[in-house]
Amino acid sequence: MVETQNRLERRKARTRGALIAAAQGFIARGELNAPIAEITQAADVGMGSFYNHFVSREQLFQSAVDGALEQLGRYLDSLTDVEADPAEAFTRSFRISGRIFRLQPELSRVLIHSGPELITSQHGLGPRAARDIVAGIDAGYFRVEDIQLSLALVAGALLGLGQLLLEQPDRDDAAAVDRMAYTVLLALGVSDGDAQDLCSRPLPPMSDVPSVGDETE
Repeated sequence: MVETQNRLERRKARTRGALIAAAQGFIARGELNAPIAEITQAADVGMGSFYNHFVSREQLFQSAVDGALEQLGRYLDSLTDVEADPAEAFTRSFRISGRIFRLQPELSRVLIHSGPELITSQHGLGPRAARDIVAGIDAGYFRVEDIQLSLALVAGALLGLGQLLLEQPDRDDAAAVDRMAYTVLLALGVSDGDAQDLCSRPLPPMSDVPSVGDETE
């Protein structure tokens, strides 16, 4: 009985994962009004299976965006030194996130199409950036008065950067990302010298970058 239940749960998890991966593909292509029938066909699951997991396309797409954001958030956590000071942790996360636009363009397009979700979602980059900004303020690195405005600035810079890198494949992505990180740090109140230092520090090797279709939950 237990084995049967476990097998059923694994099957349900695979079906849900397939639907989310398919939805991420549609979001990456900007096909936000795709019919449910097309999504289930892309996921290779029956129409009835869809409603065993989601009540609407909108709920599925929200889960797909949350899953992509959380994938990236967990990846950033894996590359961030827990002992690093808040300014370094924030800068490293921004620089790594920017480089992912070229390394995983399909996942990046999901993030770009998520738009405001980068700020408001409880998954992924937003809460982690807010944590680092607050810690940076407490440590005296950042000088900002409004956390939400700071998050809007950071998210806008990252999304604009990502769109630029995807549209201009010949642009040097590392140089562009680090320059944008430097500009964001200045906007957060970091001195010119410290901003340059933070953006010139070596990054850890970026292997196993998450992609659309990876496990999301």
